[in-house]
Amino acid sequence: MIAKISGNLAHKIPGEVIIDVGGVGYQVFIPLSVFYRLPEIGEPVALHIHTHLREDALQLFGFLELAEKRVFLLLNNVAGIGPKLAVNILSGIPADDLAQALKEGDQPRLVSIPGVGKKLAERMVVELRDKFLTLRTEETGQGNGSRLMQDAVSALVNLGYRRAEAENHVREITQRGERPLPEVLKEALRRLSQ
Repeated sequence: MIAKISGNLAHKIPGEVIIDVGGVGYQVFIPLSVFYRLPEIGEPVALHIHTHLREDALQLFGFLELAEKRVFLLLNNVAGIGPKLAVNILSGIPADDLAQALKEGDQPRLVSIPGVGKKLAERMVVELRDKFLTLRTEETGQGNGSRLMQDAVSALVNLGYRRAEAENHVREITQRGERPLPEVLKEALRRLSQ
């Protein structure tokens, strides 16, 4: 399986590129968000690749950042969303906005994306909300801070507080420096009770 391609950008149009790797041109499908950040033709480029194998084709889907690829793979796991639709969704909404819409259950925002209807938006929220929360926590945290954030948010959610509120307060508290879990929880509970 191809996981990454590095070479010179030989051709680009919205939705796809050709990357020249040692004289071989690889066609890679990309979301518009990637297209607008590509270098000029002839310059070096590296894309994280998802290889999709069908009966009749081998298709490559590329992303500049590993986080974009992870979001694409999560979308691809939802029933009714294939790789082409996942790329279209990422072309219609930035990955961070998509994560926020899923976290908040914002179905009208999801339905505004071309190719996403009401039923698909509902399915996306149900199947991806928790996965996106976990993904975002892993990406925004580092080392012990990530673990601290997960533990604190989990404790607050188990006490009955909404996840979004708990995450916001814990993030604010932990940005001020490393603190032990009991202190973070005490401060978060003080803020949440106001």
